[in-house]
Amino acid sequence: MDRIVIDSSVVIKWFVTEPLSAEARRVLEGYESGELTLLAPDLLVAEIGNIVWKKIRLQGLAKADAEQIIAAFREMDIALIPSAELLGHAFQIAMAHERTVYDSLYIALSEREQCVFITADERLVNAVNKSFPKTVWVAN
Repeated sequence: MDRIVIDSSVVIKWFVTEPLSAEARRVLEGYESGELTLLAPDLLVAEIGNIVWKKIRLQGLAKADAEQIIAAFREMDIALIPSAELLGHAFQIAMAHERTVYDSLYIALSEREQCVFITADERLVNAVNKSFPKTVWVAN
């Protein structure tokens, strides 16, 4: 079973149709079939909650749909790693690559676990891929 790090830009596409949702759902299918183990910093929980909240406020997502998304997300077995364990390395990555600490937590986890990090954030991939080749755009 392969382990991969995923971020909120991939996870939200499992629940809301957006560009690259089909590609993101291939990751979900790998998880559901037992081929993939999903990892993320515990920050993922707050990010998903915030994205869903924004979709209610700014995009008209129905509150009932939002609650279903949150419930379905909470049922998933994603290994959530304490951000505090990753912060030192994430901060170094953020400073060296001028990326947010939020994004760098995912890269730090990928580095620590020596596994691929899949994101739908193409700008992030382009910014760090030479130093962190295991950071992969979901479309690839």
